[in-house]
Amino acid sequence: MAGPRRGLQDIRTLIGRVRKATLPHEAYLRISHIEMEKARKTQESEKFRQMMADIAARLAEIEAEKNALLQSMGERGGGLHPGSPGPLRRTGGFKIRY
Repeated sequence: MAGPRRGLQDIRTLIGRVRKATLPHEAYLRISHIEMEKARKTQESEKFRQMMADIAARLAEIEAEKNALLQSMGERGGGLHPGSPGPLRRTGGFKIRY
């Protein structure tokens, strides 16, 4: 018994793989595309690195300002220390008149 008939379309070839490897202009085009993508990613990386440095600098400024405020409160004696009474609170509550 004979199997299914084979036609011209069933013949396996390497034409797709060989063609891409042998055409230099396609290889150069792909290389240029890869280089442009590399340049864009490098720019993005530098931009994000600068952004992270700016954030770190701002966090340091915040800490310095917080420490300065805490020191000034401690020097005046108005700071909240453990065991000291909290800020003055009114017991009257909030009243609204209509």
